[in-house]
Amino acid sequence: MTPHKAEARLEQLGITLPKAVAPAANYVPARRSGSMIYIAGQVPTADGKDQYVGKVGRDVSIEDAQKAARLCAINILAQLRTALGGSLDSVVGCVRLGGFVNAAPEFGDHPKVINGASDLMVEVFGDAGRHARAAVGCSSLPRNVAVEVDAIFEVA
Repeated sequence: MTPHKAEARLEQLGITLPKAVAPAANYVPARRSGSMIYIAGQVPTADGKDQYVGKVGRDVSIEDAQKAARLCAINILAQLRTALGGSLDSVVGCVRLGGFVNAAPEFGDHPKVINGASDLMVEVFGDAGRHARAAVGCSSLPRNVAVEVDAIFEVA
């Protein structure tokens, strides 16, 4: 597989990646091992503020939860770009996403929510953005955000 022109694609999509957020605890936001980069879980934060707070299926609609997952994916790409020294163009592909949904007990559409992140990876990387995935419901997430997503990428 070859790297993609992800930076040009972001521009075509009108997506401006934010500055990568510093970790909130004793961990690193990204870790490289060989040709793989692991990105720590990212939450839907924009301009220093949590967005989409509450339980999906009760406080947050599926549509807004999908937007939250997309924002998580944008923050993942910001961390990845920082880990790569300022450009996503050496990304070979997205290997895996792990999606966590702060769900009301009766909520069962976790995959629909995490599609917000998955769809962005395909928009940016094309077929190389297709990935293995988990979409899991949980009883709470940090600061009561609706969604958290982590990722693994292969890079050249």
